[in-house]
Amino acid sequence: MSDDKIKTIILKPNKEESILRQHPWVFSGAIARLPEGLEEGETVCVKAADGRVLGIGHYQIGSIAVRLLEFDTDTVPDDIYSRRLESALALRRSLGLSRPDNNCFRLVHGEGDFLPGLIVDIYGDTAVMQAHSPGMHFARRVIADALTLLPGAGIRNVYYKSETTLPYKAHLDPENEYLAGGYDGNVAVENGLSFNIDWLKGQKTGFFVDQRENRKLLESFAAGRNVLNMFCYTGGFSVYAMRGGAASVDSVDSSAKAAALTDANIELNFPGDPRHKTHAEDAFKFLNEMEKDRYDLIILDPPAFAKHRSALKNGLIGYRKLNAKAFEKIKSGGILFTFSCSQVVSKEQFRLAVFSAAAKSGRRVRILHQLTQPADHPIDISHPEGEYLKGLVLEVE
Repeated sequence: MSDDKIKTIILKPNKEESILRQHPWVFSGAIARLPEGLEEGETVCVKAADGRVLGIGHYQIGSIAVRLLEFDTDTVPDDIYSRRLESALALRRSLGLSRPDNNCFRLVHGEGDFLPGLIVDIYGDTAVMQAHSPGMHFARRVIADALTLLPGAGIRNVYYKSETTLPYKAHLDPENEYLAGGYDGNVAVENGLSFNIDWLKGQKTGFFVDQRENRKLLESFAAGRNVLNMFCYTGGFSVYAMRGGAASVDSVDSSAKAAALTDANIELNFPGDPRHKTHAEDAFKFLNEMEKDRYDLIILDPPAFAKHRSALKNGLIGYRKLNAKAFEKIKSGGILFTFSCSQVVSKEQFRLAVFSAAAKSGRRVRILHQLTQPADHPIDISHPEGEYLKGLVLEVE
């Protein structure tokens, strides 16, 4: 049903091509004029210069002016959130992610699940929700209700964590809070391993579920190796390396809180195991000072070195320096897992940065695996920007 109160945004001539290809973003530079009184988060209809209806979505101030929920219509179904959540859950079930030995996964990956601006991660019976747009912020309670009513999902708690993810220009002053249920334990299971998830104060939603399959792959390389996990955060890679039979595992993070969380996760799975040691130190300092040939399996999974396009040049320099130091120090025949989670860094740019580091080190390096985000972080084929995680598994002679 059409709503006469919905305001309309008109595009400049010939600026509708990307929308006709189902790209969900309308950029501010494509807009001819905005209607009077338009507010952040408001639902708007988008039309071409000739009056054709292109779609409907949430308006926000900034370069991305509209995130489209529906194409070729000027209405949004009342049950859009419940229907799309059901579709998202069905996909995860078909992937075999919801099972007794694995109860943490991403349920909603924004544009990849046709809910642009929304992230939902599942940890057992708790859903942690993040809004990246004012429109999703204003819809948070409707979404929380839909999550608790999701058939067969067993979601009892919904924690809203968007204090740091919403555009600062929106002046929304969001509060992190439970929209349903409350805190009743924070241990989740991933591939048979248990993890303490700090969704209250931890980074992102409390755990990097996007590295699940890459952690599992690392486990297969770990037997008998001396492992160094840089930027360890919750120690995910370290726990998998321990289960894979590593001879020793050192976890490094500049945050003492992250180091303590890593220790807690190791103790949860391998109580009293002497193979593991945590270091609360700066990563570059640790790499510079560590003994050469000490490690034959190194993981480099840093935070995003380039969060915005303006930081791209410096970010690529950072990736080159970090990988060059790892190439310099790793033992002959060693394996390097190296990653970038910077969305503005393309696969080609990251690979070039790593190749440059290899050339500088003078070591011969071979690619064994090319890694990306898992299937519960799907990429809308019309929205290539949704691909952000890239990684390489390298053998260093």
